[in-house]
Amino acid sequence: MPKVKVALIGVGNCASAFIQGIQYYSKFSKPQDFVGLRNPILAGLSPKEIEVVAAFDVDERKVGKDLSEAIFALPNIAPKVTNVTTLNVKVNKGPLLDGLGKSSKAIVQVSTTADSNVVKVLKDANAEVMINLLPSGATQASQFYAEQALAAGCAFVNATPNFIASDASWAKRFADAKLPLVGDDLIDQVGSTSLHKTLLKLLSDNGVRIDETYQLDVGGGTESVDTMDRSRDAKRAIKTESVAASIPYKAEVVAGSTDYVDFLQNKRDSYFWISGVYFCNAPMKIDLKFQTVDAPNAGSVLFDVVRAVKLALNKKLTGAVEPVCAYGFKRPPQIVSLEVAEREFAKFIA
Repeated sequence: MPKVKVALIGVGNCASAFIQGIQYYSKFSKPQDFVGLRNPILAGLSPKEIEVVAAFDVDERKVGKDLSEAIFALPNIAPKVTNVTTLNVKVNKGPLLDGLGKSSKAIVQVSTTADSNVVKVLKDANAEVMINLLPSGATQASQFYAEQALAAGCAFVNATPNFIASDASWAKRFADAKLPLVGDDLIDQVGSTSLHKTLLKLLSDNGVRIDETYQLDVGGGTESVDTMDRSRDAKRAIKTESVAASIPYKAEVVAGSTDYVDFLQNKRDSYFWISGVYFCNAPMKIDLKFQTVDAPNAGSVLFDVVRAVKLALNKKLTGAVEPVCAYGFKRPPQIVSLEVAEREFAKFIA
């Protein structure tokens, strides 16, 4: 099968899990061996058909290193699940712009290497799909790389909550360039937002009237640091809107990140509260805690999104690809129910 040639913007914990996942699942051939993947084969493509051909970062411990080495360099703390062979892909220095927040500046050691020519690197590597894995608050940097994708003729996957795919002007620019665009804010495979929405829908479908609900997330790692500094309000707005859309009536809803706890490392704790009434106005309350490891949570969904974008390229689709946006992201251009998102994505990849 032809490879899906991918460029990574940001060689952090999610990039580490993504690359390790490619190596880990490339060993398997039987569907029953692909434990942990939603779609072992999608559009005729398995994980081993995903090839990372270019990468960009700003940390001196990563820039200039082979990608197989850089993904395990500090400040990355994603768990190591497999050995990664030399990839012969050098991490290029990207422009810093607004890529670091106040607190993350104390964690990241910015390289003094000159910025690379991003478009040239992408073209030389024959990259087809660019994945934006920059920190949440890096609005200018995300827009810069979207510009580079347009100039290099790459499809763009915006995994951050910065508005790209859900911004009509950006969607038009990618449509005019005859390139696919998907985003914004990647959904976790077993994320708190998806779990919250599923619980609320299950209860509502069974006649429960939800009055109040919240979802509060506490995490470690550089992404959580940056969220506290720069994007907590934006992420809260996105998550709250996404969760509220799962209830077919007005209720009090709050969802979002609340704090950073360094000793949690790459783990995330999520706390849920749901209050409502059911038969004859009897009260019902749910109070629970949910813990995940952050970096691997992006892997399965990114595998699906990247392969679906390759399909979009083959179909010559342009602009925001709605079925992929709704399936893989918290803030697609059009927010739809989980059922509609699943149904439309299944149609798209069929």
